[in-house]
Amino acid sequence: MLDSPSRQWAAGAALLATLATGAAQADDWSDTAIGYRYGTQFHEPGNSGRMAKHVLQVTHVSGYALGQNFLNLDLLQSDSADPASGSSSGATEAYLVYRHQLHAGKILEAPIAFGPVRDMALTVGVDLNTKNTAFAPRKRQLLVGPTLKLDVPRGFVDLSLLYSHEWNHCGLEACGLPGNRNSLSFDPYYQLSLAWGLPFEAGPLPMKFQGFFNLNGEKGDDYFGVATETEQLMRSSLMLDVGRLAWGGENTLWVGAGYEYWRNKFGNHGKPGVDTDALMFQLEWHL
Repeated sequence: MLDSPSRQWAAGAALLATLATGAAQADDWSDTAIGYRYGTQFHEPGNSGRMAKHVLQVTHVSGYALGQNFLNLDLLQSDSADPASGSSSGATEAYLVYRHQLHAGKILEAPIAFGPVRDMALTVGVDLNTKNTAFAPRKRQLLVGPTLKLDVPRGFVDLSLLYSHEWNHCGLEACGLPGNRNSLSFDPYYQLSLAWGLPFEAGPLPMKFQGFFNLNGEKGDDYFGVATETEQLMRSSLMLDVGRLAWGGENTLWVGAGYEYWRNKFGNHGKPGVDTDALMFQLEWHL
């Protein structure tokens, strides 16, 4: 169970900032950003209503002699349509993503390149989450697999095929897990993941198009003994480099619009709230 939203947000942001600062000291390059997203069209499985969410985001990406690191923490605050357990106030969620890539070109001193691929990498990672609703999820996900690093003029496009294993928790009596257990180990499944960050110029305007798309395979039965279905999640944004236009501070302040597309959220289907189409206001401040 989470502490109060303000303490959770502050503690999470401070922890990630500390990790990012420590890692950057040994990096060849690094970029750390604090972001904010807001939208009013989000959904949650089993909840027929729409809800607003404020999202504080801290992201760190860095490169070193053998590859690169990516670390992102989202701290999400819902409105009362998505209540915390035993409360009329909105729920608070923390979601942490970490990915590490070992680049073939750096290890072998020559890239594995062919066609549109400029190099290959081995990706390993973990997803962790917790949320203070009655359901009380505590996701633990491990991932590993190859990544194709596509050859683009600017920015990056990564395509990964990952083997995934996920464990989670259900705090509801209705979950009905055998042996009065609250935790479930899902069947292993595949994740096809596409991530991109593409800067470009629209006339005099410095822009970037960024995001990711994950296709998660079926992962066996859920907490209620119902078979899960394939899940799709895309989160993208079109951003303007306001800092560069306003005071010449390139890659400092970005402002733009985002979009979240989610189908069969967490593998759920045939119930309210499993699909989301949400527009978002979005900004980033790079340190």
